[in-house]
Amino acid sequence: MNAAGAWLVELRRLVLLSIGALAAGWILGFPWLVLALALLALLGRWLYQLQRLQRWLADPSIEPPEAQGIWGVIYDRLYKVQRAAQERQALLQSRLDYLQGSLSSMHDGAIMVNAQGAIEWSNSAAERLLGLRYPTDRGQALLNLVRLPEFHRYFLAAAFDSPLQVTIKGEHAQYLQFSVTSFGGGDRLVFVRDVTKEAQLEQMRRDFVGNVSHELRTPLTVIKGYLETILANAGQLESRYRRPLEQMEQQAARMESLLKDLLWLSRIESVRTQPRREQVNICALLEELEDELHTSHPGRKLLLELAATDTVAGDYRELHSAVSNLVLNAFKYSKDDSIVTVSWRREGGRLSLSVQDQGIGIDMVHLPRLTERFYRVDDSRSSATGGTGLGLAIVKHVAAAHRAELRIESTPGAGSTFTLVFPG
Repeated sequence: MNAAGAWLVELRRLVLLSIGALAAGWILGFPWLVLALALLALLGRWLYQLQRLQRWLADPSIEPPEAQGIWGVIYDRLYKVQRAAQERQALLQSRLDYLQGSLSSMHDGAIMVNAQGAIEWSNSAAERLLGLRYPTDRGQALLNLVRLPEFHRYFLAAAFDSPLQVTIKGEHAQYLQFSVTSFGGGDRLVFVRDVTKEAQLEQMRRDFVGNVSHELRTPLTVIKGYLETILANAGQLESRYRRPLEQMEQQAARMESLLKDLLWLSRIESVRTQPRREQVNICALLEELEDELHTSHPGRKLLLELAATDTVAGDYRELHSAVSNLVLNAFKYSKDDSIVTVSWRREGGRLSLSVQDQGIGIDMVHLPRLTERFYRVDDSRSSATGGTGLGLAIVKHVAAAHRAELRIESTPGAGSTFTLVFPG
C-alpha cells in the first residue's frame, strides 16, 4: 500500500470511529463524552506507536516494529531508508579501508587531516619519518606534533601547488619532502617522502659542476690570454694560421662564457634556501641595465615602461642577472632595428616584470623544456648567436629563489614575452 492510500484508509477509520462513537453515545445519552473517549483511545494508540518508533530509532540494530495502516507504511519507509544508508556507509567504509590499506603499504608517509587540522589517520611510514603514532595521536593537531617551522608556514598558507622540501639538521642531515592534497570538505591528505639520497646526489652533481668549472677557468684563461697575445701581432703571422687562431679564440671565449654561467648557476643553487631580505629597487636596476646595454650594444633599442615603484625582497645580483639574460636573449633573436620592451607594473595583487621582443618567436612545443639546461630550440641558431644554453635555466632558478613565476608567451614570427611574476 502506498502512502496516499494508507492516509485515506486512516482517515476513513477516523471518520467511522467518530460516527460509531457518536451513535453509541447517542444511545447511551452521552454522545460527546463517548466521542472524546474514543478519540483519547486513538491518541493513546498513536502515542504507543510513537514510543515504538522512538525505541527503534534509538537502537537501529533491532527489528523494526510491525503495524497496520499508516504506521506500517512509516515503518517500512524508514526501514528502507535505514538499509540504504547502511549500504552506503558499508560501501564508503570498504573504500576507506581499501585506501588506508593501500596507503599503509606505502614507503612514503601518509596522514589524513580534517578541516580543523587534527589527525584522522596515519600510516606506519609517518611514524618512522615524523614520529606520529596511530591511533594514539588521533584527534591531535598535526602542527603540534610536527615541529618544523617551514612546514607550519607551508601548511597554514594552503598554497600546495608545489611540494616543500625541509632539511632536518643533525649528525646526518635528513631531507623530507611534503606534498598536500585537499579533498572533501576541507580535509587534507599529507604525503611525506625521505628524499635524502636524491638531495645528496643533487648536491654531489652541483659540487662536481662547480668544481670542474672552477678548475677549468685557470687553464682556459691561460689559453685565451696566449691566443689574444698572438692575434694582437696577427700581421707577423702567416695567413694560413690566422683563421684557425681566430676560430680558436672565438671558441675559447664561448667556453669562458659557458664556465661563467655554470659557476653563477652553481652559486645561485647553493644559496637558494637563504631568505631574501634586501629590498631591491627594480626601477633603479632596469635603469642601470639600460646604461650598461647602451655601452655594450649601442645599436640596439631598449624601451623601459616603469609603471610601478614597488621594490622586491631579494638579491640584487641575481635579479640583475635574470633580467639581463632575458634582454640579451631578446637582442640575440630579434632584428637589430627592432625594439625590445621591458616593463615593470603592478597587476592586481602581483608585480610583473616583462621582456618583450619582436623576434622570430618560439614554437609552443618547445616552451615546456625551454628552461632546461643546455636545451636548444635550434642547435645551428644557438651556435650562430653564441648562446650557452644556460640563460633561461639561470632565470628559472632566480625566479624560484624569489618565489616568482616565470611565464613564457611566444608566437613564431611575431616575437616572445618573458614575464617574472612576483608576489605583491
